Amino acid sequence: MPADSPRAPLQVREIDEATHRDHVASRPSASFLQTPGWGRVKAEWRRESVGFFDGETLVGAALVLYRQLPKVKRYLAYVPEGPVLDWADLDLADALTPLAAHVKARGAFGLRIGPPVVTARWSAQQVKDGIADDGVRRLGDLAPLERDPAGARVLTQLRELGWRQQVAEGGFAAGQPQFVFQVPLVDADGKPKSEDDILKGMNQLWRRNIKKAAKEGVQVTASTGREDALARLADFHALYVHTAQRDHFTPRPLPYFRTMVEALAADGEAVGQADRIRLYEARHEGDLVAATIAIRVGTHSWYSYGASSTDKREVRGSNAVQWAMVRDALASGAHVYDLRGITDTLDSEDSHVGLIQFKVGTGGQAVEYAGEWDLPLSRPLYKAFELYMARR
Repeated sequence: MPADSPRAPLQVREIDEATHRDHVASRPSASFLQTPGWGRVKAEWRRESVGFFDGETLVGAALVLYRQLPKVKRYLAYVPEGPVLDWADLDLADALTPLAAHVKARGAFGLRIGPPVVTARWSAQQVKDGIADDGVRRLGDLAPLERDPAGARVLTQLRELGWRQQVAEGGFAAGQPQFVFQVPLVDADGKPKSEDDILKGMNQLWRRNIKKAAKEGVQVTASTGREDALARLADFHALYVHTAQRDHFTPRPLPYFRTMVEALAADGEAVGQADRIRLYEARHEGDLVAATIAIRVGTHSWYSYGASSTDKREVRGSNAVQWAMVRDALASGAHVYDLRGITDTLDSEDSHVGLIQFKVGTGGQAVEYAGEWDLPLSRPLYKAFELYMARR
C-alpha cells in the first residue's frame, strides 16, 4: 500500500474470553473494569468480549456490557474505562465507528465509553492550597501541573465525531469517576521509587499516623490467594456494613464481593498473576480495625473498597493498611497506586472535601480523565433513555 494511502478502519468482532484476557495481560496496564472477569461481576448486564483487528492482528479489546432499556428489547452498550487501545496513536473514527456499528447490530440504542486517557494533573500541594483558598471552588479553578496533549486530542476528536460528554453519576450506567487520586510509584524517568521516597512525599500527619499504628501494635495481613481471600470476606463485609451505616451509604451484599473475588482471581490466575485481587486486614489486639480490597492489572494497582471501625480509630488502622497496600504495590512493580475517585470540589464547606484531604495526605496527584461519553445510535430511543434517567 502506498505510504500516503488512507488507513482502513479497524474491524470489530466478538472474541473469546481467553483471547481477551491474554490481550489485556500483554498491555503494560488496563483497567480492571475491562477484564473479562468484570463482566461476570456485573451480572445484571449482558457481557461480550470484542476485539479490534488491523487485518488479522488483534490491536485492541473491549468488555462491552449491555443493559436493557425497560419494556423494550434494546440496550445501552457500555465500555467502562475502555476500550483497551493505543489511544496515543489512534484515529478515533477508525476504532469507534466500527465499534458503534457492531453494538448497534447487537440491538444497542446508544454506546457509552470511558477513554482511559489523562487530560490533566494537579500536585497534592496545589490541591491543599486550593482547599485553603476561599476563592477556589473546584480543581478546574487551578492551573494544572500539566495538561496532556494526547488527552486533549481525544476530547476534540470525540466532539467532532458527535459524542456527548456525560456527568459521572450513579444510576443506569456505573458512572465511573472522572477525577481520581493517584500516587506515582516511579519517577519521571520510569525508575521505581523507594519506600522512603513515597514516605517523604506524604504529609506529616500521614507519616505520624503510620508510625503511631506501628507503635500501637497494629498488624496488617493480606490474603495469599483466592481461597484465603474468600475466607476473609465475611469479616471484611461485616466491617464494611458497619462503615456504611456510619457514613450513610448503601452497602453491597456479601455475594457481590464473593463473585468479585472469584471472577477477578480466576482472571489473574489464568495469566499468572496470583495477586490480581487481595483482601487486607488491619488488626489491633485481635480486633479488626480496618479492611480493604486491592486490585492489580499489569503496572496499575487500585484501592477498590475500604472499611474501618468506629472504635479504636486512635490506633490509625486505616493509615496502616493503606501503607501496606502501597508497599506491596511498589514491590509488585506497579507504576501507580490508585486511590480511585474524588469529586472535583475544593470548597472547604463541601461534605466531600474530607475524602480528598485524606487522599491528598498520601502526597500523590489529582488526575482528570476524559470522562464518559455517549454516542446515540437511535435518537428516539436515546431520548427516551435520557427522560427515563431524568425521572430516576
